[in-house]
Amino acid sequence: MGSKTKIDWADASWNPVTGCLHGCKYCYARRIATRFCSNEHGKDDAGVAFPCSGDCKFCSELDGLEFLDQVTRVNHSPSETYPFGFLPTIHPHRLDVPSKWKKPKTIFVCSMADLFGAWVRDEWIEKVVNACLAAPQHRYLFLTKNPDRYLDLDKKGLLPREFWYGYSATKQDQLWTFKHADDCPCTKLFVSIEPLLEPMQPCFCTHAPADWVIIGAETGNRKGKVVPKKDWVMEIAEECEYSGIPVFMKESLRDLMGDDFRQEFPW
Repeated sequence: MGSKTKIDWADASWNPVTGCLHGCKYCYARRIATRFCSNEHGKDDAGVAFPCSGDCKFCSELDGLEFLDQVTRVNHSPSETYPFGFLPTIHPHRLDVPSKWKKPKTIFVCSMADLFGAWVRDEWIEKVVNACLAAPQHRYLFLTKNPDRYLDLDKKGLLPREFWYGYSATKQDQLWTFKHADDCPCTKLFVSIEPLLEPMQPCFCTHAPADWVIIGAETGNRKGKVVPKKDWVMEIAEECEYSGIPVFMKESLRDLMGDDFRQEFPW
């Protein structure tokens, strides 16, 4: 986490919460968190053991939500970036980071977590949201694989309308659809189609609304890695053009797209 990021659609990433339980095979964040885990097994004040990354026999026998109840009691050192590997962890000492950045930035919030995963408490989200509101000079972007959580938070008054809310869709059936586009509670909504794993036929102007679309290819050397075809990307880009929606192709698509490569922002 820092004031700079390799993510090409943001100026900075900020991770007051880390970890995720989705278990995506292509996840870059899990590889990083597991690699830099600072404890093989830590313990809380009651002597309860904490798993390192979720991969060992001890970890696999723990229920994720039960573990979350334990991990919130841990006072880990601020120097420990991933004290429990990729298991959900809140880092209270990081909450004031945006307030220290005086120059306005476009910030990707929780690039190393799914802040809106079903296992994340409302109180964690509220702490992060309040930290954003305390530093209004920045533009904040959130991303989740569980966009229905936005509906729940909106009902509770915990979804500030000035932020950008995104969701991941790697396949057609993951598009967040509504009977009417106006039913979406997010006034600034974006879709991150990364990695693009199959051809898609989105309809952003009606059933799957969006104000911005990001497209990217799978990176890394995973066995079974999916390499998208140019036609897959063009079909999405043409739908964006038809609907008047800016499209941002990540650097992972530059060689594939050639002269059709584009990086557009909605602001």
